[in-house]
Amino acid sequence: MFAWGLSCLSLLGAAGIALLCAGLLLGLAQHLWTLRWTLSRDPASALPLPKGSMGWPFFGETLHWLVQGSRFHSSRRERYGTVFKTHLLGRPVIRVSGAENVRTILLGEHRLVRSQWPQSAHILLGSNTLLGAVGEPHRQRRKVLARLFNRAALERYVPRLQGALRREVRSWCAARGPVAVYEAAKALTFRMAARILLGLRLDEARCAELARTFEQLVENLFSLPLDVPFSGLRKGIRARDQLHQHLEEAIAEKLHEDKTAEPGDPLDLIIHSARELGQELSVQELKESAVELLFASFFTTASASTSLVLLLLQNPVAIAKIQQELETQGLGRACSCAPAAAGPLLECGCEPDLTLAALGRLRYVDCVVKEVLRLLPPVSGGYRTALRTFELDGYQIPKGWSVMYSIRDTHETAAIYSSPPEGFDPERFGAAREEERGTSGRFHYIPFGGGARSCLGQELAQAVLQLLAVELVRTARWELATPTFPAMQTVPIVHPVDGLRLFFHPLAPSATGNGVHL
Repeated sequence: MFAWGLSCLSLLGAAGIALLCAGLLLGLAQHLWTLRWTLSRDPASALPLPKGSMGWPFFGETLHWLVQGSRFHSSRRERYGTVFKTHLLGRPVIRVSGAENVRTILLGEHRLVRSQWPQSAHILLGSNTLLGAVGEPHRQRRKVLARLFNRAALERYVPRLQGALRREVRSWCAARGPVAVYEAAKALTFRMAARILLGLRLDEARCAELARTFEQLVENLFSLPLDVPFSGLRKGIRARDQLHQHLEEAIAEKLHEDKTAEPGDPLDLIIHSARELGQELSVQELKESAVELLFASFFTTASASTSLVLLLLQNPVAIAKIQQELETQGLGRACSCAPAAAGPLLECGCEPDLTLAALGRLRYVDCVVKEVLRLLPPVSGGYRTALRTFELDGYQIPKGWSVMYSIRDTHETAAIYSSPPEGFDPERFGAAREEERGTSGRFHYIPFGGGARSCLGQELAQAVLQLLAVELVRTARWELATPTFPAMQTVPIVHPVDGLRLFFHPLAPSATGNGVHL
C-alpha cells in the first residue's frame, strides 16, 4: 500500500513537472512572439507601434476573431483606441477607424498604401481587373469603366431596373409562403447585372444556373491558394471556367459587330471606351472585366437591398413618410395590374414612371437609402498594404504591414450627427443638417470607400435602392414570418442569419397614399 502511494506521488510529481515545463515553454514562446513583432518596428522612425496584442504564436488572434465576429474589433477599439495592432490570418494588421485616420488611408492610395487582396482572389478573378491594378494601369482601367456609370448610362439603365424590381416585388406578393429575402435579392441582383449590365440574353433557367455557378466562385474567393482536388480554390476555378465559357460566346459576337455603331450595353461600352483610349481588349480581358462587374454588384447590392427591407419593416414611420413624398410628387399610384393575377414573371405592361430626375426629387427616399448604408454598410472595411513606413495618429505604420480601415466602426463612432449614431434616423441626411456639417462629414460616411479606389458604381447602387424603396412602399406591405427579428451576420457581408423570412401582401389600390401599418 505504501509503495502504491509512493508510485502515485511520483506520477503526480512527474505530471506536475511536465505541466510546469510546458507552461514555461509556452510562456517563452509567447514572449519571443511578442518580442519578434516589437522588434519589427521601423528603427528609422521614433514613433511607437500602435497598442494592441499579437495573440498567440503563429495563430495570432485569428481564433478570437472567428469566434467573436464584429465584437472582436469593437472590444479592442474600446481598449486600445481607433488605431491598434493585431495578427490575423498569418499577417500583422493595423486596424484603423475614425474619419481622419480613414481619410489618410483612402487618400494615400499609390503613395502610402496599395490595395491588398488574397492570392486566391487574384487567381480566380484574373490579372486584368481593376482590383488587382496598381498605379497607371489602375487609372487607365478606371477611365474605361467610368463611362459605364456616368449620367447618360444611368438614364438608360433606370427604366429596365425599375421593370425588374417591379416584377420582383410582385412575385414576392404572389408567393404562397414566406420569402427568404436575402436569397431572393441575390438572385435578383445577378439577373439585373447579367441582363442589364452585361447585356446577356438569358432565359430564367440558364440565368439561375449561372447564378449558382457565380455564387460558388464568390464563396471560394477567400480560400487557401492550394489548387488540389476538393480544395476551395479548385471549386472556384471550375466555377470561373464555366462562367468564362458562357461569356466567351457573348463577347465574340460583340467583337464582330460594327465598330462604328453606338454601344448598346455596358459590355459594348467597355469595348468602345478602350478603343477610344487606343486599346484593343482581348477576349480574356473582357471576360475578366465582365466577372468583376458581376462581383462588384452581387453580394453588396443584395445585402443593402435586404437591409432596406428589414429597416423599413422596423420603422413604419419611414414608410409613411415615403408614401407622403410619393403622393406629393405624383408617384403614389402603383402599376394597376394586380400582382396575384399577373403572376411572378408576367409583364404587366405598365410603362416605367421613374427617371434619374424623378429620383433626384425624392429627397426623403434618398435620405432613407443613405441611412440604411450608414447603419448596415454591406462591407465592413477594406485592406491595404503599407508601401512605406508612415505616421498615423501618433503611431508608426511599418512598411509591409497590412492596414484594415473599418467602415462600420467609423460610422458607429461618428460624432458629427445630432442624433445617436446607433439609431435609424434618415433626417440626419436632410438638407438642413447637411448644411450644418458642411464638408466636415465627408469621411464620417464612407459606405463606398473613398479616394482612388472609391466604388465606381455607387450612384447606380443608390438608384437601385431608391427604385426598390419606391416599388416596395407603393405595392406591398410585409411582415415577419418568424417570431423575432433575425440576428445580423457582419462578416464577410452583412446579412440576416436566417435570410430574413417575410410574408408579402399586395396593397389594395386605395391603400397607396393612405399609410400602411405593419
